[in-house]
Amino acid sequence: MKITVAGEKKEVAENLTVAQLIEQENVETPQYVTVSINEEFLESGTFDTHVLKEGDEVEFLYFMGGGR
Repeated sequence: MKITVAGEKKEVAENLTVAQLIEQENVETPQYVTVSINEEFLESGTFDTHVLKEGDEVEFLYFMGGGR
């Protein structure tokens, strides 16, 4: 099935979960990543059970704090 990951079209296995995609994409510090699918944020507790669908657009986001 085809999905888009960070703007790049990719062919992935059917029934792929978000957690599996994070591992497959070698996402750095996965415990701190926020995932949006089709421009909607996904709760981190659902990464293991949320199955991706044909045409999904996935983005991995990191929110950084800092400054004065």
